[in-house]
Parts: sequence; structure tokens; C-alpha cells
Amino acid sequence: MTDVEGGAGPLLLGVRHHGPGSARAVRAALAAARPAVVLIEGPPEADALIPLAADEDMRPPVALLAHAVDEPGRSAFWPLAEFSPEWVAIRWALEHGVPARFIDLPATHTLAWEKEDEGEGEGEEGGSEGRAPEADPDVAPAAEVRVDPLAVLARTGGYDDPERWWEDVVEHRGTGEGDAFAPFEVLEEAMGALREVYGTGGHDRDPVREAYMRLQVRAAQREFGDAAVAVVCGAWHVPALRQRVGVGADRALLKGLPKVKVDVTWVPWTHRRLARASGYGAGIDSPGWYGHLFGARDRPVERWMTKVAGLLRDEDRMVSSAHVIEAVRLAETLGAMRGRPLPGLTETTDAVRAVMCEGSDVPLALVHDRLVVGDVLGEVPESAPAVPLQRDLTRLQRRLRLKPEALERELELDLRKDTDAERSRLLHRLRLLGVGWGEQAASRGSTGTFRETWRLRWEPELAVRIAEAGVWGTTVFSAATARAEADAVGAGSLADVTALAERCLLAELSDALPVVMRALADRAALDADVGHLAQALPALVRSLRYGDVRGTDTRALTEVAAGLAERVFVGLPPACAALDTEAAEEMRRHVDAVHGAVGLLGETARPDPVSGTPAAPASGRHSELRRRWHSVLRVLSGRDSVAGVVRGRAVRLLLDDGELAQDEAAVLMGLVLSPGTAPGDAAAWIEGFVGGGSGGGMLLVHDEGLLGLVDDWLTRVPAEAFTDVLPLLRRTFSAYEPGVRRTLGELVRRGPGKPGSAVTGAAGMPGFAPDLDVRRADAVLPVLRLLLGPADAGAGGVDDNNLVGVGT
Repeated sequence: MTDVEGGAGPLLLGVRHHGPGSARAVRAALAAARPAVVLIEGPPEADALIPLAADEDMRPPVALLAHAVDEPGRSAFWPLAEFSPEWVAIRWALEHGVPARFIDLPATHTLAWEKEDEGEGEGEEGGSEGRAPEADPDVAPAAEVRVDPLAVLARTGGYDDPERWWEDVVEHRGTGEGDAFAPFEVLEEAMGALREVYGTGGHDRDPVREAYMRLQVRAAQREFGDAAVAVVCGAWHVPALRQRVGVGADRALLKGLPKVKVDVTWVPWTHRRLARASGYGAGIDSPGWYGHLFGARDRPVERWMTKVAGLLRDEDRMVSSAHVIEAVRLAETLGAMRGRPLPGLTETTDAVRAVMCEGSDVPLALVHDRLVVGDVLGEVPESAPAVPLQRDLTRLQRRLRLKPEALERELELDLRKDTDAERSRLLHRLRLLGVGWGEQAASRGSTGTFRETWRLRWEPELAVRIAEAGVWGTTVFSAATARAEADAVGAGSLADVTALAERCLLAELSDALPVVMRALADRAALDADVGHLAQALPALVRSLRYGDVRGTDTRALTEVAAGLAERVFVGLPPACAALDTEAAEEMRRHVDAVHGAVGLLGETARPDPVSGTPAAPASGRHSELRRRWHSVLRVLSGRDSVAGVVRGRAVRLLLDDGELAQDEAAVLMGLVLSPGTAPGDAAAWIEGFVGGGSGGGMLLVHDEGLLGLVDDWLTRVPAEAFTDVLPLLRRTFSAYEPGVRRTLGELVRRGPGKPGSAVTGAAGMPGFAPDLDVRRADAVLPVLRLLLGPADAGAGGVDDNNLVGVGT
């Protein structure tokens, strides 16, 4: 071998990143050559972190994370799996007491180059390799076409799939049949031919990176001797490192490169993030499969089928030892028929589908997700450099027993328990900081505020989010507090501040609440838009409920919420006049939101303005609030200038609250549906009254007088106006459950009763009659007794007398 300037050359080991065949070959070549120093493609700033790879708490997959100190969001990752050749080289060097160094272009330059270099796995820092990435809009300009060396070699060899070609010529061929260097010589020759044709292959910054690598190789040769240097790098770079280029030319390429101050550390990584489907430019299709090939000392197909069987059994599928034996036989037969040295992933997948999955792709998708790709999450030791915020988070995760996991899991929290309450606070504080470790989901089986459900999944990118959030403080609590205060000052709308107040209560950021409350009071006083006020009120009232279960002092928030409600009451009637269709529908949603908020506010104790002592729930001024709201609804229901959809909804809300009798609602509906009302306005009123997912369908089912009014009006709509009202009516009635629509159709077909008339069950459907069907009502008594308890159970128990009339 000759070096870049003609002397005895270094040992250049060209590899495919994350290739188990390359990893085995690197281990064999290093064992045979016994170099004095190992140079590895990677950021030189991480040289001091290499010894951590020997720590017993370091478990790949892991990644080197470099980020700009002044802009942590500008970052890059260099992922390494157990089967990555670079990781194998690092471990070999540490085990044999040989220095290991990174020789790629420093991250201080790559992060400063352009914003398009940000993120993990781009073609510049982490992606140029034996299998270079194809054109990636997040990495390269759209017009730039990048050469995929493996794809070219596979086509040349008659393969349509580069992965199958790589498996056949590398993964299934051993490490060189006694010659540990043969695979690298062949691969170097192939890459040399490709670079003669394609040059840089669309990787325009590779010449700069390769110039820096050549300089580092020369420096190592001077220090350790020409033949004592081994270089592990992407096979694509080997011809360039072998090229004869003068030192002056290399230094000229590096002159004037931009710089930025960077920090580097180890972070956990996942197999899923190694997959090409995740967007990682240097990714592979099957990291779980490659990890298996690297770790299996013998009989890889048999061991793989055993793993698959174990997974399917855990999912309650019937898979026996006979299935495993038959699947192995079929995979081997398919490999022989297809002329492959060993069965590959394609053959094993086909065998699993046919034998263990009975031809179904549904369980096969599970195998692909859990095993072929996998959810393995690496670990890094505590001694690895980390921002103070990361250390505090790690401490909290351990104390609360919240271990980060790559596989999504559901976490049920009971806020009445101290540990669960602390977990909730941590997750809410992280979300406020932009660290989306958990997403809140609807709780199953309970709608109370004492229960929360979270879906947790740890992604490697969260390490960057934590580094970014580190500018706000050194602990999760202090950082979340500072972030909340800054967000309150810079909030763009009243709704933003109210949402922030809610999040502060959920996160129990007591130190931030005064700042948020001042911002909220100022915004509320200045904002005269009723829509904004109505949009803000529900979040405030929800916050009061959270304060009750979490023991938070919400007196100031209660005062603001009550004052906000008063302003909504005053401004709502004029704001609902002269609205177009879209604005009227939006106002209808505001009316619904305010109605729900006032109902909850009436259940929340409001403190005495002098003593601060809470009043009894739903009493005093809160009862007055509800009465005032009902007065506002009566005003809305009776004003012709108010949009029809809002008037209809106001009548419905009064009816539901018992403030309006059934016959009064029928009179109001009759007036609206009279011939003097334009069909479009009447249809909008109907939509407001029985639409919007408010249970209006069941109201019409059980009150045939109202249904008769709608039916009579609909039959009187002129033909020329019918096409105008049809979309509104379709939108209203299509929202009903299929059973409700079917029942309404039957009632209309046989003719619904007119107001005041009785409907006989004999002429209609089962279940609709003027009198109680005692036999059918008695049938539900055992179930209700089981649910509610026996009569002697105290106030909560029931007897048959309590259930009289249940059928009505």
C-alpha cells in the first residue's frame, strides 16, 4: 500500500456504516494488523468522550450529539450501533490500549456551514458512507442528485435491490476466507471505479472533509509511523484518502471555513431512529435484523425464527415448535432456489408470513415493527457530559421510576397519590418546555380531574430539546417557571394567556402564576372582542377544577374568571347580531363553550372579597351568575336580529337546563317555522336547536310534537328554496347516530304525532307508546340493582320503589 504522498501507507478500512459484515471484517482486520493507532470517521471534538465507550453503563445504540452552544437547536448526531464498524473499532482500541481518534471535519465547521446541515444523519456529518444517501430535500438542494454507490454496484451485479446485493456479497460471505484484508481491497477497488465515473457523486462538501482527513492521517503517520495507522471510514472516502494530494492543496481547501462554538456528548439512540424510514440519510432498512446477524454466533436463521415465535406467542398467537422448524426449512429452501449463500431477510420474511402468520400481513407487520426494525433504546453513563437540566431530569426520572423507553406505553395517573401527582407535574413541565416526552390522552373509564392518561415515548431528538430548554434554568422547575413567565409577557392573545394559566396550574408552577395572572388581568381588561373573551373563559374554569384536585390556591383565578364571564354576558347579545353563516357558526360554538364554563363556574366556590373564605358551591354570586346567563340566553332566543343558529341553540340550552318548558320550546319553534320565516333562517334555527352533536336527535325521537313541527315545516318549504336549505339539514341530521336516524325515519314514515296528540304503540314502532311498559322496565331492574347497590347500602342503595318509572 502507498499513502497519499507515496510512502508506506496506512491501513484503510472502507466500511458501510451500520453494516454488521463490515463490523466483523473490521474486527478481524484490526486483530490481524495490530495498529498503533486507530483513526475513525467522526467529529474530533468527541475524542475526549471515547473512553466512555468502555464504561459498563454504556450500551449501544448511542450517538454523539454536537450542538452549537449559543443555538442548541443547531445540532447533528453521529449514531453508532453495536454492529457499526466505528463502534467495533472504538471498542477494539480501548480493549487493546490503543489510542483512538476521530478525524472527520470538526463539528465547529459543519454546524456553522449552513442551516441545511442541521438535524441527525444528514449527508454531510453523519451520512456520507459506503452507502451514501440519495438526494434529500432536507440536506441538499432539490437540483442536486447524489449517487448511491451500493445501488450502482447492485445494478451492475444484476440485482434490483441494493440490500439483497449487500447481504449476498458481504453479510453472508464471512470475513475473507483467511485473508482479513480481502473484503476491504475489493470494496476499495469498486469505490475507486465509481469515483472515477461520478467524482464526488453529488456530495460537494466531501472534498473539504477528505482534505481534513488526509491531514489527520499524515499527522498520525508522523507520530506513530507510516504502517502503524489504521483508518476506519466510509468506503466512499477511501479512494480520496489514497489519492496523492499535497499538504498545501488540502490546507487551501480548509482555509476560511466558518466556525461556531460547540458542545459534544453521548446520548441514547434507538434502532428505530437508525432506520431509513425515520428520515436518517445514512439509515438502513432493518436495524433489528442486522443486530441479530451481528450477535448470532451460529445458526442465525434458526435463532431468528425462535425470536419471531416468542413475539407472536406473547401476542397470544398459536405458534409451536413445529412452526419454527417448518419456517426454517422453508427459508432455507427459498434461499437455495433463489441462489443465495444463506437465507436473507426476504426469505425469512416470506417463510414467517406463510408458516407462522398463515398468509396474513397483519401479524407480519408486528414482526417487522418489533423485530426487523426494533425498539432497542441505548444507555449512556452518568459520567457523560450533560447540561444541568438533563441531569436534573435524569434524577427526577429515577426518583419517580419513569424510565425512558423507545416503545410507546400508556401511563395511568391517579392524582390523589403523591407519586402520580409528581409524575403529572413533571410531564406537564416538560411539555411547557417543549420536551414532548408524553402526550396526554383521554382517560378510560373516568372523566374526573383526579385521573390522567399519558402516552410516553422517548425519542433521541429530545436530548436536543432539553439542551435548548437549558437556557431557561438548571432544573426542570426553574426552567419551566422562567419559560412560563416569558411566554406570559410575550403572549399574542388573551386565549394564549388563559391556556398558559391552565398549563401552569397543571404543572404547579406557583412562582410563575403571579406573572401569568397579571398578564391575564391586563389582557382581559384591554380585550373588547367577545369572541376572544368567550374563547378564554373555558380554559380558566377548567383551571379552577384542576386547582381543586391538586390543592392549588386559585382565588385570584376565580376572580378573573367571574369578571370575564360578566363581560361576556354584557357583550354577547350585540355581538350575535347581523352575522354571516360562518361567523354565526363560530359564535354558536362560543355560546356552547360559555354555557359549559358557567355551569362549571357555578360549582366552584368563589372566595369572599374581604376574608378570602370560599363560599359554598353553587350559592350566592355564583347562582346569580347562572341566573344572569339564563337571562342572556332568553335575550338571544327572542331577538330576530340574532343569527338563527344562535337563537336555536339558546332555546335548546334553556330547555336542557329546565329554564324553558317543553311547550314553550314548541311555541318558539312553531313561530320560527311559520310561513313568514325565510326557509334559510328556519333551517339555521333547526340546526342550532337539534344539531351540533348535542343530543338533538334523541330529543326529536322522544318529543314527537317537536318532530311534527319540523316535519310540517319541511313539507311546506317551496321547491325553489329546498335546494338552499338541504345542505344545512343534511349537516344537521347526518351527525346523528345511525340508530337515531333510523328511528326518526320510521316515525316520519308512519306520521309523527301533532302537538298535543297521543301516539299509539299499535300503529308505530316497538318501544313507543303513551304508557309505561312495566314488563320491559322490570327487565332492567337487576342490572341497575347490581350497578347501584342494594337498598340497605345506605344513601347510595336503591330498591324497586326508587326505580319506578325507569322506562319513561
